[in-house]
Amino acid sequence: MKLTSKGRYAVTATLDIALHNQQQAVSLAEISERQQISLSYLEQLFSKLRKHGIVASVRGPGGGYKLNLPPEEISVAMIINAVNENIQATKCFGNSNCKSGIRCLTHTLWTELSNRIEEFLSEITLASLVKQQSHKIPSLNKNDQLESEK
Repeated sequence: MKLTSKGRYAVTATLDIALHNQQQAVSLAEISERQQISLSYLEQLFSKLRKHGIVASVRGPGGGYKLNLPPEEISVAMIINAVNENIQATKCFGNSNCKSGIRCLTHTLWTELSNRIEEFLSEITLASLVKQQSHKIPSLNKNDQLESEK
């Protein structure tokens, strides 16, 4: 199991929106600049995030992306799953065909680990991450912090 940059960047970019979109949409160019993520890579990720209903696009001047759900309803697991990131600890991806089509001796161990990872990531919401970050980012004013805690 390895969480690749796809999952990490998707969570980072979605958190960036949660931190900065209090009144208007956030452009991918702004996210790209702040987070040092390639704009073309963000476009690919946001296409998937939009299809899964996590973000919504806003067209026109001042356009960009907004969260499509309240931050309290968006978990890290939802974001990672939306970009097709695999967080399975089993080599067989849970199919029980680990070694030459048969279940390996440690299949149950890795399956349980995968389940716990999924549980853990499901419990972490964007709202909780915003709350953590709002104390660390001086550019967020009190109005932004109050909005993010609603």
